[in-house]
Amino acid sequence: MSPATVPALKLNNGVDMPALGLGVFQTPPEDTMAAVATALDDGYRLIDTAAAYGNEREVGEAIRRSGLDRSDVFVETKVWISDYGYDATSHAFEKSAAKLGIDQVDLLLLHQPLPSRFDLTVDAYKALETLLGDGKVRAIGISNFMPEQLDGLLQRTEVVPAVNQIELHPYFTQADAVAANDAHDILTQAWSPIGGITAYRGQVQTSTLNDSTIVGVADKHAKSPAQVMLRWHLQHGRSVIPKSVRPQRIAENFDVFDFELTADDMAALDGLDTGVRGGPEPDSITLEEYGRPIPEA
Repeated sequence: MSPATVPALKLNNGVDMPALGLGVFQTPPEDTMAAVATALDDGYRLIDTAAAYGNEREVGEAIRRSGLDRSDVFVETKVWISDYGYDATSHAFEKSAAKLGIDQVDLLLLHQPLPSRFDLTVDAYKALETLLGDGKVRAIGISNFMPEQLDGLLQRTEVVPAVNQIELHPYFTQADAVAANDAHDILTQAWSPIGGITAYRGQVQTSTLNDSTIVGVADKHAKSPAQVMLRWHLQHGRSVIPKSVRPQRIAENFDVFDFELTADDMAALDGLDTGVRGGPEPDSITLEEYGRPIPEA
């Protein structure tokens, strides 16, 4: 399938970002290069990583080995809370860029809000603003920010985030967070878009992949449950970054542009929300519990 079939989403600063990409959360470094290489070969042009994942170096190496022009691959990474603060965040960019082997990051996010030290969060974002102004990044944003944290950030900074990457899948739709993003023309990007986090944490009895409603819609379209969930996100205008290290699944997750869900299908998936978060509560993130040093390049 041609990469041109992946629609682009225009960020609020005019930058185009592919709607679908590969995420490498919890992908071991030794598996990352092969997964990214497979994805790029299949036509993916967005790769999402993070300093805290420990696999930026492998992401960069896979991109270099792909033979693709640097401008053809949209690279997204995140600053971990241990590197918050203006100077520390500025250096965090240098660490990530060096590991990735690139001069310019397409999208740089703050990985989590840090409610107990929101001053550091604000200073970190101000460093992102400087990096944006200097042309070292093409767009900046946030991850896991809830409406009250977003409001607090907007009140103390100048550049509206281009993206807010949050946990979002049929079992956890985060309507309030999505509405807050929409109100500020911030693109919502879904991590764990097919609900894998709920299965990992064992917080629901039924996996989204086995949900009878989702399976029913998938059967109707001769697609897999995962493909249906990714299509649901795309038709809502969101960006999605499904993760996998299995070549067959990576290819399957990309094959979602040749069918369309009906209004009834969309409503059925919209109605599955449980209100149960799979990942950590954003308000619970502290340096004491979650802080860990990010190695130098």
